[in-house]
Amino acid sequence: MTDAISGFWVASATPLTAAGAVDHTKLAGHALRLFKQGVDGVVLFGTTGEGTSFSIAERLATVEALLTSGVAADRIGLGGGFPAISDAIALARSALGLGLKHVLMLPPYFDRSVTADGIEDAFAAVIDGVADDRLRATLYNIPQVSGVAVPASVAANLRQRYGALVAGVKDSSADFKQFRSYRAAAPELAITIGNETDIARAIAEGGAGTICGMANIVPQLVKAMIDVSAEAEARMQAAIDVVVAGPSFTATMKAVLAAQTGDAGWLRVRPPLRPCADGTAFKATLDALLSPVIA
Repeated sequence: MTDAISGFWVASATPLTAAGAVDHTKLAGHALRLFKQGVDGVVLFGTTGEGTSFSIAERLATVEALLTSGVAADRIGLGGGFPAISDAIALARSALGLGLKHVLMLPPYFDRSVTADGIEDAFAAVIDGVADDRLRATLYNIPQVSGVAVPASVAANLRQRYGALVAGVKDSSADFKQFRSYRAAAPELAITIGNETDIARAIAEGGAGTICGMANIVPQLVKAMIDVSAEAEARMQAAIDVVVAGPSFTATMKAVLAAQTGDAGWLRVRPPLRPCADGTAFKATLDALLSPVIA
């Protein structure tokens, strides 16, 4: 089991049953299909996976189901963002008890006036509360969604304090200067990129790889970004433009999955998101962008 998330990881979408529960069978099948396309691992219940809409119990039950379905623990990362530190501790402890090591940690959100020192205190309280040397935490920076950024100084200080327990940072800020700040402040941290169009240059500058949402629907294009295909970046930006043109990134991506698989169940989302009615047109546009498929 690696000490940090690296390579090609997918921020997985979360399929739902008609009753609104996690569809464990469909999610396991999705993960296993992605692995066959060169994906190294899946992160469950991140932003793309509507993570903050799911309880601790739901997240852990899903991990257990995937493990039972044959998905190895070292190929699963678990989104662990909670405003309450006690909840973050409880989830991480339980995840470690199931054999996972990789937990993505958002800073506590809601209060957007917090200081860098306060953010560091919060992460430290979680790590101290978990009190388990098996933990390999990835700090999650997506301030345009969470409202609270993870400063590079905080990431560096936590790495110095806790060593390998703070394994990396996922930077989804879409600001490449921020990626470079993390690399400069703590070069020993594994920095994965969330913004797909930055994957190639991030890897070229020492990045560890990607954890991204677009890989749910265009894994071959993400793989081409990792392999530094000359034409991949323009195609990726065009593909992203297709998805963001829908009602929301997650709802549109799920609609594309429904069209790709022929399974309308993928359309379901949890409130406050609203479902995208039909992904057929989005899929057709993406198919045209990917023809011929990048090798």
